[in-house]
Amino acid sequence: MNKPKVITADEAIKLVKDGDTIVSGMAASEPKEFLKRLHTIHEGIEQVNVTNCLPMENADFFTDPAYSDTFQVDCWFFGPSVRKAFPNGNISYIPNHLHLAGRRRFAHTPTDLFVGTATPPDKHGYMSLSLSNVYEKEAIRHAKTVILEINPNFPRTFGDLEIHESNVDYIIQTDYMPPVLPEIEPNEKDVKIGNFIAAKIKDGSTLQLGIGGIPNAVAHALLEKKDLGIHTEMFTTGLMRLVKSGAANGKKKTIHQGKHVCCFALGTQELYDFIDDNPSVQILNGYYVNDPHVIGLNDNQVSINTTIEVDLTGQCASESIGTRHFSGTGGQADTAVGAQNSKDGMSFITLYSTAMVKNPVTGEREEISKIVPTLKEGAAVTLSRSDVDHVVTEYGCVRLSGTSVAERTELLISIAHPKFREQLRKDAERLGYIKR
Repeated sequence: MNKPKVITADEAIKLVKDGDTIVSGMAASEPKEFLKRLHTIHEGIEQVNVTNCLPMENADFFTDPAYSDTFQVDCWFFGPSVRKAFPNGNISYIPNHLHLAGRRRFAHTPTDLFVGTATPPDKHGYMSLSLSNVYEKEAIRHAKTVILEINPNFPRTFGDLEIHESNVDYIIQTDYMPPVLPEIEPNEKDVKIGNFIAAKIKDGSTLQLGIGGIPNAVAHALLEKKDLGIHTEMFTTGLMRLVKSGAANGKKKTIHQGKHVCCFALGTQELYDFIDDNPSVQILNGYYVNDPHVIGLNDNQVSINTTIEVDLTGQCASESIGTRHFSGTGGQADTAVGAQNSKDGMSFITLYSTAMVKNPVTGEREEISKIVPTLKEGAAVTLSRSDVDHVVTEYGCVRLSGTSVAERTELLISIAHPKFREQLRKDAERLGYIKR
């Protein structure tokens, strides 16, 4: 069998040709050494296309406006670095549901190079893709050239993300630490929302959680539950704590019993140490993990996601603020629909009742309601009103599934901030959602 050629990061970027499309690993699986040098090839290059997802490396090729004519960046999910660089004019969002993101993109655009990260080969020649299998293994299958930065500091994980060295063209030996996300301490609102949700979750339920103050509060509130399972897009530090505490053991799961299933991991170094050589954590292909049909195979599946604003009919805008793109659909629709496919499953959309924003006229920050009569002009609807189930703020939890527009209007007003409820009612009457 052929072994990959060992090269340096400087040699790797010289493999990029004008007009190439590069796909890079997601989030903590970004090839840091390759990407931080990529901008240096700009002379003599008209355009190189880069497809990425939740990039964490503030690489010059997309953050520095000097290279905006050379590199076109298409992104499945925006993070802080992409939002900041967006005004450069060379970044565009790829609308997607996570479980179909890779397959649809690769069918549309051939991949010339895939560049990602992996653990060093074991004695059998297998490398682990370590922290993400959302689309990475599929990209390797499609790419004309495969380059992996192998790194002994990355956790060796299990699932279906093992790659034999014969399927890799080049490796770059690296020694940096994987990027971490510190735990966010839940605030008072997070705790209230977490408690509302935890009160509805039964022992033996299977969980999907994201990251942030609200999901961390939910995880903390579930520490006294029993026999929880995990089938989630993202394996987080909060979910790890449920496993370590004994609250989550996967014994009652319908599929993958006793295993904690995800398609990528991102969190603290403690999390990475926990998943290293841990066969109970299975990082499987995102096409499978986030398939709403597969999610629904687990009885009592619970999905918990956050949103930016909800209108009075239940439409959830979770990825943009008006026309300004903020994050991405990710797996929100996948998991929300999947949980409702489940026997006795539940989906929760969470948000604070208000936000502080700058008034465009006065320039002063003012408090606004995040439950609104209509979404901001141009806002992307991430979860349709037909697919929303529970909505939770610090003022309560309501279930919209099966309700009429009039009924859900009343329910949503009941969990809005009290100082906005009267105006919301007037707006609802004006719009014809409820009687005057």
